[in-house]
Amino acid sequence: QVQLVESGGGLVQAGDSLNQSCAASGFTFSIYAMGWYRQAPGKERELVAIINSGGSTAYAESVKGRFIISRDDVKNTLYLQMNNLKPEDTAVYYCARGRGATISPGESLWVSVRYWGQGTQVTVSS
Repeated sequence: QVQLVESGGGLVQAGDSLNQSCAASGFTFSIYAMGWYRQAPGKERELVAIINSGGSTAYAESVKGRFIISRDDVKNTLYLQMNNLKPEDTAVYYCARGRGATISPGESLWVSVRYWGQGTQVTVSS
């Protein structure tokens, strides 16, 4: 069965960096779009970054220039490098697999995403 297992979250100070990973199994990783999403307390889940099967990427405006999404199709692993973290980045971060080769950033995440990881907490203190 499909499994998405995130790691790398934690408690950091503003300005610090974190590198999150998502180990995928149970499907042909290379042919699917993948993404990172987050949900802060009291807020709706939102897109952070996506990477399509061909390697094209898209980011939320709030993280552009600070976060980098990447994938290793040999290791079946998705990454999110988070730099210059801010308190407003505090959230549970979810790895997700799309329904096909691409994810449209403008599409509802509940339409785009077929599978979710369990989520990891990232807390940024000021």
